[in-house]
Amino acid sequence: MHFFIYGRKSVYTGKGESIENQLEMCKQYIQNKFSDQSEQDITVYEDEGFSAKNTDRPQFQQMLRDMKRQKPDYLVCYRLDRISRNVSDFSALIEELNDRNISFVCIKEEFDTSKPMGKAMMYIASVFAQLERETIAERVRDNMLMLARTGRWLGGTTPLGYTSEKMQEVVIDGRMKTSWQLREQPEELRIVDLIFEKYLELHSISGVSKYLAGQGIRSRKGKSYSLEGIKQILQNPVYCAADQDAFDYFTACHSDVSFEAGECTGKYGLLSYNKRDYKKKHAPRQPVSQWIIAIGKHRGRIPGRKWAAVQNALKENMPAEGGPAPVKNDYSLLSGMIRCSQCGSRMFAKRRTGREANRRVYDYICGSKIQGGRKACSCQNISGRQADDAVCRFLREYASEDGGLCRMLERLKDRLQKQLQRQPQGNRPGSIAAQIDRCRAEMNQLMNSLAEGQLCSAFIRQVNGRIGELDQKLSRLLQERQRQEAVRLPDDREEASGILSGGHYALKDQIAVLSVRDKRQLLRLMAEKVLWDGERLHIYMR
Repeated sequence: MHFFIYGRKSVYTGKGESIENQLEMCKQYIQNKFSDQSEQDITVYEDEGFSAKNTDRPQFQQMLRDMKRQKPDYLVCYRLDRISRNVSDFSALIEELNDRNISFVCIKEEFDTSKPMGKAMMYIASVFAQLERETIAERVRDNMLMLARTGRWLGGTTPLGYTSEKMQEVVIDGRMKTSWQLREQPEELRIVDLIFEKYLELHSISGVSKYLAGQGIRSRKGKSYSLEGIKQILQNPVYCAADQDAFDYFTACHSDVSFEAGECTGKYGLLSYNKRDYKKKHAPRQPVSQWIIAIGKHRGRIPGRKWAAVQNALKENMPAEGGPAPVKNDYSLLSGMIRCSQCGSRMFAKRRTGREANRRVYDYICGSKIQGGRKACSCQNISGRQADDAVCRFLREYASEDGGLCRMLERLKDRLQKQLQRQPQGNRPGSIAAQIDRCRAEMNQLMNSLAEGQLCSAFIRQVNGRIGELDQKLSRLLQERQRQEAVRLPDDREEASGILSGGHYALKDQIAVLSVRDKRQLLRLMAEKVLWDGERLHIYMR
């Protein structure tokens, strides 16, 4: 027989349930249960300094890879939560072990999946392990909320105009807790005041950006203020004074306002918490209704009425929810695709104003020039209509050349195949089919277990919850399989060429009647990049 032993500890210590103690107890268990086994029959894997919230651990992953090459008879661990505190991860591991006929033994809880009762108890214990992890996370979040409501700065990058200083105060159960307080930086705060004043004057973030660039005003890093950076400054409640107008604004937005109207003296500024959802990728900004607003320990800078006026102006200038961003307009072909060869920035379409104002008259202007004026980039603008017409003519000519089009199709096909090969193994069509089968099999097993009767209500709730998770996962997998099957090119070059350039629907004849959106998609398919050097337009095909 061959045994795998796995040990894990989140933080390095030399006492208690150290990895050494875990491994030693596992070895003793094997010797007691299987007396004829030697050290050569045991392979050890240990991760120190890694949490069990997921399976992204080097030795754990190595163990899974080795399991496929040399199947052990048993996987032994000291305690269940050494493997995982996540029900989904644990269930996937058990399913993998079952498929390979590998028994799992947990010596502390005395579980052995080679027996039916041991397998059932293993699932139940994993549910409580995840519940413990989620309870700890919720407790930590509640403590952070309590600190936020006391008006203390909770750390992180300080906003423009402030630095943070460490302080200690008694805040929870008589314990000394370390917190931070914002300290003013007068030079930077004057820039903040200027940004608010200019925005209320111009009602344009790009106008504020141009003004700052023209005055030579730079950020902390010595760069021009970006449009997104200016927007974040304008939306940050840290500058807003805690007065009645501010209280009314956030109350109307259904924010969690942690102070009463009687506390609104206007002397101090505000602090906000829960502005971003860090559970999601890139931590997107949450709606104002999800924010927690508290009175800080720093002085208020912008009166509430003025701050609210800025927020209302920002909303009016934003595109409708779900609508296209300003640069993704419905009239220009190359906006955001064409680049300035002088500075490398993208170029965007901008309609002309004044006497030349006309919906059909627009120019492509370098993004750096839009933001910082001619000091940032002196590249000559290009007429939008002329540029778009020239590109369409070029595409029609290119489509009529069978040799060039076929070569482009061949390169595109090769590129898509290489992208598919670079995909993680779990995202490939064959692997997705296997995952779909495993999901359906586990759902069937769980539904069969519910049909047996004589089950406690807690177990039934957990099984129903797991079935719901699997159903959602199955839906995602089916959508992914459908998407992958859709992204395929014909294997025959002549057939592919005919689709795009031959027959009644010849591409060269259809370009003239395509919508701007369809033309954009076609251009992205065929062209690698488009450059403007101030005099000539260069198109680089794939």
